[in-house]
Amino acid sequence: MSVEMTRQGEVATVTISRPRALNALDADTLRSLRECMQNLAMDPPRVVVLDSAGDRVFVAGADIASMSTMTPEEAREFTLLGHAAFDAIERLPSIVLAVVQGAALGGGCELALACDLVIASEKARFGQPETNLGLIPGFGGCSRLLRRVGVAAARELVYTGRLVDAAEARTLGLVNRIVAPESLREEADAWAAELATRPPLACARAKVAMAAAETSDARSAQAVEVEAFAGLFGAADTREGLEAFLEKRPAEFKGR
Repeated sequence: MSVEMTRQGEVATVTISRPRALNALDADTLRSLRECMQNLAMDPPRVVVLDSAGDRVFVAGADIASMSTMTPEEAREFTLLGHAAFDAIERLPSIVLAVVQGAALGGGCELALACDLVIASEKARFGQPETNLGLIPGFGGCSRLLRRVGVAAARELVYTGRLVDAAEARTLGLVNRIVAPESLREEADAWAAELATRPPLACARAKVAMAAAETSDARSAQAVEVEAFAGLFGAADTREGLEAFLEKRPAEFKGR
């Protein structure tokens, strides 16, 4: 299997596993990833950890060998498949944490961009080098990268195909936390466990509201935020959070 999933309580781990191909994304892998996310959406955990096999490369990009013989129509189907898989990640109500141990290039960078949070090794590198091949990012990279790092930085990275190290990626807003390579898994697991204690309904509604702010006009995004905020007052978790604050005790969120 090119995509493996395990679950322990409120944390699911989804692993891209094509180490001999540097975890490159071919059509079968993208289909498996989309299916995995669709299955998780039916019973979402509070946190999804998205990682990959091996210790050198997160995801090297799309599978260039399979792309080299594509017709325009086949390329259209391939990019639509990539969008569908990454959109399924973005739509999950769970917090999705990408664990990047090495190179996240092309489709790998786009995969990280589809996640909510990114923790990276000091050895990680990020970039959209597609223009070096006479292509452009095709799995949402142009749009998501621009929203994440701003117009000027996105244009430079796409036009030049330049790679950035973990430190610069954090400065640009591509990465949330950087840790030593030998501590990456431990730190990622600890962060995932911490995130799993957060109120799931509130985090899911915040995710919807922030997505609207990224993709809609200001008034539409504010309307989504208003409804998300108001709707939470019918939830037991919200009552628990408010009462726990007033009673000066830790809240126990149950996702209801």
